[in-house]
Amino acid sequence: MDFNKMLQDKKCDCGMTHSCSIKKVLIGSGAVEQVSSLLESYQKILLVADSNTYRVCGKQVEAQLSGKLENLLIYERDGLLVPNEEAVAEMEQKLTKETDLIIGVGSGVIQDLCKYVSYQAKLPYYIVATAPSMDGYASKGAAMIWDNMKVTYNAHVPEVIIGDVDVLKDAPMEMIQSGYGDILGKYSCLNDWKLSRVVNGEYFCRYVYDLTYEILCKTKDLGPKLLERDAAAIETLMEALVGVGIAMAYVGNSRPASGSEHHLSHFFEVTGIMNGKPYFMHGTDVAYSAVYTQKMREQLLGMDCPASHKQPERPVWEKEIKRVYTAAADGVIALQDKMGWYEQDRLPVYREKWEQIKEVLCEVPSSEKLTEYLSSVGLDSAEFVKMYGAEKIQDALWYAKDLKDRYTVLWMYYDLNA
Repeated sequence: MDFNKMLQDKKCDCGMTHSCSIKKVLIGSGAVEQVSSLLESYQKILLVADSNTYRVCGKQVEAQLSGKLENLLIYERDGLLVPNEEAVAEMEQKLTKETDLIIGVGSGVIQDLCKYVSYQAKLPYYIVATAPSMDGYASKGAAMIWDNMKVTYNAHVPEVIIGDVDVLKDAPMEMIQSGYGDILGKYSCLNDWKLSRVVNGEYFCRYVYDLTYEILCKTKDLGPKLLERDAAAIETLMEALVGVGIAMAYVGNSRPASGSEHHLSHFFEVTGIMNGKPYFMHGTDVAYSAVYTQKMREQLLGMDCPASHKQPERPVWEKEIKRVYTAAADGVIALQDKMGWYEQDRLPVYREKWEQIKEVLCEVPSSEKLTEYLSSVGLDSAEFVKMYGAEKIQDALWYAKDLKDRYTVLWMYYDLNA
C-alpha cells in the first residue's frame, strides 16, 4: 500500500479536501529499529505500555530512545486494561511541562489512551503496534469508557505509526483474528453508510467508500494464511487496518469503518464491563456481529414495506433501557433525547424509497458467506452464542443502536419490527 500517496491531500468530487496529518507509516520487518531515526525533534519522551506489550516490544523501543526517555509508564492490571478515567489520570501524572512526545507501545487500548491524553495535553504521539488487532491506529477517534458509557472522542492522529512484522506475526492469534474481523465488518458498515445516504441524505463520499471497499477485498481471503502467521499476510492485514484508519481521517469521523456491527460490539463491551462479564476482543465481536446485522438485512429484504407501525410508548422503552444498561441507562436516555431519533417517523421515507433501499441491502455477501470467512480464520459462530446467550444477543439487536448517534440498519430493523 502506497502510504506516501495516501498521506497527500486530495481534492475530492464529494466537495471535501481529504487530508491526514500522519507524517510517517512504517510497516515491515525490522521497523522498530527505525524509531531512533524519527526522534530528532524530541528530547523528553513519555513511553507508555502495559506489562505485556513492554515485554514484547517496549524494551526494544526504550533502547531506541538514546537518552531521551523522560518517564516510563507500564500499566499493571490483574485483568483487562480499560481506557477509562482511572487510566487517563495515571498517564497524566507522568507528564511534565517538559514532555514533548508520547510514544505508545501496544494496540487498541494503549492507542486510545495515548491518543486521548496527548490530544488533551496538546502533544504529538507515536504508536508502535504490537498486534494487527483493530483499525484505530490511524483514526482521529479515541474510543473511551467514560462514566460507564462507550464514548468516541474526536482527537488527533499519531505523527508516526510503526508496525514491525516480526513483532506483529507473533501476536496472540486472537488478536490477529480480531484485526481480520474488524476489516470483515466493513461489509456491514459501508452498507449502513449507503443506507443512511438513501434514508437521511447523509454525506457520502464515493472515493472513500471505494478505497475502504478495495482494502476489504484485498484482505477478505487472507484467513488461512493468517492462521499460519504468514508474514506477507500479516503485513497486508496491518496495512489494511492502517489504511482504513486513514479513510476515517479523510472524512473526520468513523463512518467509513463503523456501523451497526460496531454498535453491537460496543454493547457487549459496555455491558460486560459494567456487569463483570466476559466479552470478545473488539474486532472478533465486530465480525460475529456483522453476521447478525446481515441476517437483519436478509429479513428486511423478505418483507413488504408496512403501511403503518407503532413505536413502543416512552415508559416501556425507558424501562427496557434501564434493564439493559443499568448504571449507564441515564446516559443512553439522554443521548437519545438529544438525537430525537424516536420522535422521527421514517416510514414515509421507507415507503417512498423501498426499492432503492432494497438495492442497497442486497449488496452485502450473505450471512452464510460471512460465516465462511470467519471459519477461514478459525472463528466459530457458535462461540458467539455460547459467550452471550440468545437473550443478550437479542437485547443487543434491539438496543445497541441507542448507544450511538448514528443511523444504521439497526434503526430500520427496529422501525419496521418494533
